[in-house]
Amino acid sequence: MKLSRAEYKEIVRWTDQLRPTRQCMKILKERFPNHSQSTLLSIFSLEYQKRIKRTISRHHAPDAIESHYQRYLSEAKAHPTAPVLLELANEADLSPALMARIILDRFLQGLEGGVPSKIVLNSMLKEPSLIPDQMLANNIYQCTINDCCYGPLVDCIKHAIGQEHEVLLCEKLKERNLSFLDENQLRVMGYDKTPDIILEVPIAVEGHIVHWIESKASFGDDHSHRTYLNEQFWSYWNRFGPGLVIYWYGFIGELDCQRDRGILLKDCFPTD
Repeated sequence: MKLSRAEYKEIVRWTDQLRPTRQCMKILKERFPNHSQSTLLSIFSLEYQKRIKRTISRHHAPDAIESHYQRYLSEAKAHPTAPVLLELANEADLSPALMARIILDRFLQGLEGGVPSKIVLNSMLKEPSLIPDQMLANNIYQCTINDCCYGPLVDCIKHAIGQEHEVLLCEKLKERNLSFLDENQLRVMGYDKTPDIILEVPIAVEGHIVHWIESKASFGDDHSHRTYLNEQFWSYWNRFGPGLVIYWYGFIGELDCQRDRGILLKDCFPTD
Protein backbone atom coordinates (compact mmCIF):
# COMPACT_ATOMS: atom_id res chain seq x y z
CA MET A 1 0.00 0.00 0.00
CA LYS A 2 1.39 3.38 -1.04
CA LEU A 3 0.80 6.15 1.49
CA SER A 4 1.08 9.85 0.91
CA ARG A 5 3.54 11.59 3.18
CA ALA A 6 0.61 13.25 4.97
CA GLU A 7 -1.05 9.87 5.66
CA TYR A 8 2.25 8.47 6.90
CA LYS A 9 2.83 11.41 9.24
CA GLU A 10 -0.64 10.99 10.72
CA ILE A 11 0.12 7.36 11.60
CA VAL A 12 3.52 8.36 13.02
CA ARG A 13 1.86 11.01 15.19
CA TRP A 14 -0.25 8.28 16.76
CA THR A 15 2.68 5.92 17.27
CA ASP A 16 4.40 8.53 19.46
CA GLN A 17 1.78 7.90 22.13
CA LEU A 18 2.17 4.11 22.19
CA ARG A 19 4.41 1.56 23.89
CA PRO A 20 5.75 -1.52 22.03
CA THR A 21 3.27 -4.00 23.50
CA ARG A 22 0.96 -6.23 21.50
CA GLN A 23 -2.03 -4.15 22.67
CA CYS A 24 -0.69 -1.11 20.80
CA MET A 25 -1.47 -2.78 17.47
CA LYS A 26 -5.12 -3.11 18.41
CA ILE A 27 -5.23 0.64 19.09
CA LEU A 28 -3.56 1.48 15.77
CA LYS A 29 -5.81 -0.87 13.81
CA GLU A 30 -8.92 0.66 15.35
CA ARG A 31 -7.69 4.15 14.45
CA PHE A 32 -6.58 3.21 10.90
CA PRO A 33 -8.92 0.38 9.83
CA ASN A 34 -8.14 0.77 6.11
CA HIS A 35 -4.47 -0.10 6.57
CA SER A 36 -3.22 -3.65 7.07
CA GLN A 37 -1.92 -4.67 10.47
CA SER A 38 1.40 -5.64 8.87
CA THR A 39 1.85 -2.12 7.46
CA LEU A 40 0.93 -0.50 10.77
CA LEU A 41 3.26 -2.79 12.72
CA SER A 42 6.13 -2.10 10.33
CA ILE A 43 5.64 1.69 10.61
CA PHE A 44 5.35 1.49 14.40
CA SER A 45 8.45 -0.70 14.67
CA LEU A 46 10.54 1.67 12.52
CA GLU A 47 9.41 4.71 14.49
CA TYR A 48 9.90 3.02 17.85
CA GLN A 49 13.43 1.95 16.94
CA LYS A 50 14.25 5.60 16.14
CA ARG A 51 12.85 6.60 19.54
CA ILE A 52 14.93 3.95 21.33
CA LYS A 53 18.15 4.98 19.55
CA ARG A 54 17.65 8.51 20.90
CA THR A 55 17.17 7.38 24.52
CA ILE A 56 18.88 3.99 25.04
CA SER A 57 22.20 5.44 26.25
CA ARG A 58 20.66 6.87 29.41
CA HIS A 59 19.29 3.43 30.37
CA HIS A 60 22.79 1.93 30.06
CA ALA A 61 24.36 4.41 32.48
CA PRO A 62 25.60 2.48 35.57
CA ASP A 63 23.38 4.42 37.99
CA ALA A 64 20.33 3.88 35.77
CA ILE A 65 21.02 0.13 35.54
CA GLU A 66 21.34 -0.13 39.32
CA SER A 67 18.17 1.91 39.81
CA HIS A 68 16.19 -0.32 37.41
CA TYR A 69 17.57 -3.46 39.06
CA GLN A 70 16.83 -2.42 42.64
CA ARG A 71 13.37 -1.30 41.59
CA TYR A 72 12.77 -4.68 39.99
CA LEU A 73 13.92 -6.54 43.13
CA SER A 74 11.69 -4.42 45.33
CA GLU A 75 8.60 -4.79 43.12
CA ALA A 76 9.15 -8.50 42.54
CA LYS A 77 9.39 -9.11 46.28
CA ALA A 78 6.19 -7.15 46.93
CA HIS A 79 4.27 -8.65 43.98
CA PRO A 80 5.82 -12.06 43.18
CA THR A 81 3.19 -13.11 40.61
CA ALA A 82 2.82 -9.79 38.79
CA PRO A 83 4.66 -8.95 35.53
CA VAL A 84 6.65 -6.26 37.33
CA LEU A 85 9.51 -6.10 34.80
CA LEU A 86 7.07 -5.51 31.95
CA GLU A 87 5.38 -2.75 33.95
CA LEU A 88 8.76 -1.23 34.80
CA ALA A 89 9.74 -1.19 31.12
CA ASN A 90 6.50 0.54 30.12
CA GLU A 91 6.90 3.08 32.92
CA ALA A 92 10.48 3.84 31.78
CA ASP A 93 9.36 4.00 28.12
CA LEU A 94 11.86 1.29 27.24
CA SER A 95 11.35 -1.80 25.09
CA PRO A 96 10.39 -4.72 27.39
CA ALA A 97 12.93 -6.99 25.68
CA LEU A 98 15.72 -4.42 26.11
CA MET A 99 14.77 -3.89 29.76
CA ALA A 100 14.85 -7.68 30.24
CA ARG A 101 18.36 -7.76 28.77
CA ILE A 102 19.59 -4.99 31.11
CA ILE A 103 18.13 -6.66 34.22
CA LEU A 104 19.35 -10.15 33.28
CA ASP A 105 22.84 -8.81 32.59
CA ARG A 106 22.90 -7.12 36.02
CA PHE A 107 21.57 -10.28 37.72
CA LEU A 108 24.29 -12.44 36.14
CA GLN A 109 27.01 -9.96 37.09
CA GLY A 110 25.92 -10.26 40.71
CA LEU A 111 25.80 -14.04 40.43
CA GLU A 112 29.11 -14.59 38.63
CA GLY A 113 31.07 -11.54 39.77
CA GLY A 114 31.85 -10.45 36.24
CA VAL A 115 30.35 -9.45 32.90
CA PRO A 116 28.48 -12.44 31.38
CA SER A 117 29.30 -13.49 27.84
CA LYS A 118 26.91 -12.52 25.06
CA ILE A 119 26.44 -16.21 24.26
CA VAL A 120 25.19 -16.94 27.79
CA LEU A 121 23.04 -13.80 27.86
CA ASN A 122 21.44 -14.48 24.46
CA SER A 123 20.79 -18.15 25.24
CA MET A 124 18.95 -17.22 28.47
CA LEU A 125 16.90 -14.55 26.72
CA LYS A 126 15.90 -17.10 24.08
CA GLU A 127 15.22 -19.79 26.68
CA PRO A 128 14.32 -18.19 30.05
CA SER A 129 14.07 -21.62 31.73
CA LEU A 130 17.92 -21.56 31.78
CA ILE A 131 17.86 -18.61 34.21
CA PRO A 132 18.63 -19.89 37.75
CA ASP A 133 15.91 -17.71 39.29
CA GLN A 134 12.34 -18.74 38.55
CA MET A 135 10.78 -15.36 39.30
CA LEU A 136 13.22 -13.53 37.04
CA ALA A 137 12.76 -16.20 34.35
CA ASN A 138 9.00 -15.60 34.39
CA ASN A 139 9.48 -11.85 34.14
CA ILE A 140 11.95 -12.18 31.26
CA TYR A 141 9.47 -14.44 29.44
CA GLN A 142 6.65 -11.90 29.91
CA CYS A 143 8.83 -9.15 28.46
CA THR A 144 9.84 -11.25 25.46
CA ILE A 145 6.34 -12.31 24.42
CA ASN A 146 4.82 -8.85 24.94
CA ASP A 147 7.39 -6.89 22.92
CA CYS A 148 6.46 -6.37 19.25
CA CYS A 149 9.67 -4.54 18.23
CA TYR A 150 12.67 -6.14 19.96
CA GLY A 151 13.82 -9.48 21.37
CA PRO A 152 14.57 -13.03 20.20
CA LEU A 153 10.93 -13.81 19.36
CA VAL A 154 10.61 -10.72 17.16
CA ASP A 155 13.94 -11.52 15.48
CA CYS A 156 12.72 -15.03 14.60
CA ILE A 157 9.41 -13.70 13.27
CA LYS A 158 11.11 -11.02 11.14
CA HIS A 159 13.54 -13.57 9.70
CA ALA A 160 10.70 -15.98 8.88
CA ILE A 161 8.59 -13.23 7.26
CA GLY A 162 11.58 -12.09 5.17
CA GLN A 163 12.18 -15.65 3.99
CA GLU A 164 8.48 -16.14 3.26
CA HIS A 165 8.36 -13.10 0.97
CA GLU A 166 11.53 -14.13 -0.85
CA VAL A 167 9.92 -17.54 -1.50
CA LEU A 168 6.73 -15.77 -2.66
CA LEU A 169 8.78 -13.66 -5.07
CA CYS A 170 10.45 -16.76 -6.55
CA GLU A 171 7.06 -18.45 -6.96
CA LYS A 172 5.67 -15.40 -8.80
CA LEU A 173 8.64 -15.45 -11.17
CA LYS A 174 8.27 -19.20 -11.82
CA GLU A 175 4.53 -18.78 -12.51
CA ARG A 176 5.46 -16.38 -15.33
CA ASN A 177 8.25 -18.64 -16.62
CA LEU A 178 10.88 -15.97 -15.98
CA SER A 179 14.46 -17.21 -15.74
CA PHE A 180 16.36 -15.90 -12.72
CA LEU A 181 19.17 -16.46 -10.23
CA ASP A 182 18.44 -16.13 -6.52
CA GLU A 183 20.73 -14.84 -3.77
CA ASN A 184 22.07 -18.31 -2.87
CA GLN A 185 22.96 -19.12 -6.48
CA LEU A 186 24.69 -15.76 -6.84
CA ARG A 187 26.78 -16.37 -3.71
CA VAL A 188 27.95 -19.72 -5.11
CA MET A 189 29.01 -17.83 -8.25
CA GLY A 190 31.21 -15.57 -6.11
CA TYR A 191 29.06 -12.47 -5.73
CA ASP A 192 29.15 -10.99 -2.23
CA LYS A 193 26.62 -8.14 -2.22
CA THR A 194 23.63 -8.99 -4.38
CA PRO A 195 19.91 -8.30 -4.70
CA ASP A 196 17.51 -11.14 -3.94
CA ILE A 197 16.90 -11.84 -7.64
CA ILE A 198 18.86 -11.31 -10.86
CA LEU A 199 16.75 -11.76 -13.98
CA GLU A 200 18.65 -13.68 -16.65
CA VAL A 201 16.46 -11.96 -19.24
CA PRO A 202 15.42 -8.41 -18.25
CA ILE A 203 11.71 -7.53 -18.11
CA ALA A 204 9.77 -4.29 -18.59
CA VAL A 205 7.69 -2.96 -15.70
CA GLU A 206 5.45 0.02 -16.41
CA GLY A 207 7.71 1.02 -19.30
CA HIS A 208 10.97 0.62 -17.37
CA ILE A 209 13.62 -2.09 -17.87
CA VAL A 210 14.29 -4.24 -14.77
CA HIS A 211 17.42 -6.40 -14.35
CA TRP A 212 17.09 -7.23 -10.64
CA ILE A 213 14.49 -7.38 -7.87
CA GLU A 214 14.94 -6.74 -4.15
CA SER A 215 12.33 -7.98 -1.66
CA LYS A 216 11.73 -5.95 1.52
CA ALA A 217 9.19 -7.34 4.00
CA SER A 218 8.81 -3.92 5.61
CA PHE A 219 7.42 -0.43 5.06
CA GLY A 220 9.61 1.99 3.12
CA ASP A 221 9.95 5.24 5.08
CA ASP A 222 12.38 8.10 4.42
CA HIS A 223 15.12 6.90 6.75
CA SER A 224 15.12 3.20 5.81
CA HIS A 225 14.79 3.89 2.08
CA ARG A 226 17.64 6.41 2.12
CA THR A 227 19.80 3.87 3.99
CA TYR A 228 18.94 1.10 1.52
CA LEU A 229 19.67 3.40 -1.45
CA ASN A 230 23.12 4.26 -0.12
CA GLU A 231 24.08 0.80 1.16
CA GLN A 232 22.38 -1.51 -1.35
CA PHE A 233 20.27 -0.21 -4.23
CA TRP A 234 22.77 2.13 -5.91
CA SER A 235 25.51 -0.51 -5.73
CA TYR A 236 23.12 -3.01 -7.38
CA TRP A 237 22.36 -0.39 -10.03
CA ASN A 238 26.08 0.18 -10.67
CA ARG A 239 26.77 -3.54 -11.02
CA PHE A 240 23.61 -4.92 -12.64
CA GLY A 241 21.70 -1.97 -14.11
CA PRO A 242 18.17 -0.72 -13.30
CA GLY A 243 16.02 -2.71 -10.89
CA LEU A 244 12.82 -3.04 -8.88
CA VAL A 245 12.34 -2.86 -5.10
CA ILE A 246 9.20 -4.40 -3.62
CA TYR A 247 8.21 -3.03 -0.22
CA TRP A 248 5.57 -5.62 0.59
CA TYR A 249 4.09 -3.55 3.43
CA GLY A 250 3.97 -0.32 1.46
CA PHE A 251 6.02 2.86 1.22
CA ILE A 252 5.72 6.63 1.12
CA GLY A 253 4.57 7.33 -2.42
CA GLU A 254 6.82 10.37 -2.85
CA LEU A 255 9.89 8.12 -2.49
CA ASP A 256 9.20 6.51 -5.87
CA CYS A 257 11.07 9.32 -7.62
CA GLN A 258 14.11 7.48 -9.01
CA ARG A 259 12.41 5.66 -11.90
CA ASP A 260 14.18 7.65 -14.60
CA ARG A 261 17.50 6.89 -12.89
CA GLY A 262 16.75 3.16 -12.76
CA ILE A 263 15.13 2.23 -9.42
CA LEU A 264 11.41 1.47 -9.28
CA LEU A 265 9.33 0.97 -6.14
CA LYS A 266 6.26 -1.28 -5.89
CA ASP A 267 4.21 -2.68 -3.02
CA CYS A 268 3.42 -5.97 -4.81
CA PHE A 269 4.66 -8.13 -7.64
CA PRO A 270 3.99 -6.30 -10.95
CA THR A 271 0.98 -7.58 -12.87
CA ASP A 272 1.68 -5.96 -16.24
